[in-house]
Amino acid sequence: MKPVTTNQVAAIVLGVVFGLALGVGGYTFLYARGWSYLMNDPVACANCHVMTEHYDAWLKSSHRVAATCNDCHTPHNFLAKYYVKAENGFWHSFAFTMGGFHEPIQITDRNRRVSERACRNCHQEIVHAIEAVETDGGRLSCIRCHRSVGHLE
Repeated sequence: MKPVTTNQVAAIVLGVVFGLALGVGGYTFLYARGWSYLMNDPVACANCHVMTEHYDAWLKSSHRVAATCNDCHTPHNFLAKYYVKAENGFWHSFAFTMGGFHEPIQITDRNRRVSERACRNCHQEIVHAIEAVETDGGRLSCIRCHRSVGHLE
C-alpha cells in the first residue's frame, strides 16, 4: 500500500471543507427560503422579523402602487442588482445568525446611495429643481427630507 501524500491529504481536507460549506449553505438557503430573495415579491423582505415593520409601513405608503423593495433598494442594472442582493443577504444573515445586528435595522451608507439613485431615477423630471440647491455638504439628498415616503413612520 502506498503512503498518502500531502497533496492527497490536502485534497481530502479541501473536499470535506467544501462539502460541509455546501451542505450548511444549502440547508440555510432552504431553511431561510433563499429562493424568495431572487424574486421581486416584497413579502420576501418580511421573511426576517426585523423587516416586518418596514414591510407593513410600505403597505401603507404611496409607493406601494409604484415600487417594490427592489425598485428602491437595489440598482436597476441586472448584475449590480443581484450583487447587492447577494452581499446584503450574506451580511444580513451573518449578523442575524451571530446576533450582531442593530434593531431597528439601519441602512448602510452604500445602500443609502443605492436608494438615493433610485429616487433620482424614478423622479428625474423634478430632480433638476433640487439639483440647483446646494447645502454645506454638496447636493441635497432625497432621503434626508423624504425618508418616510417608502416606509411610513
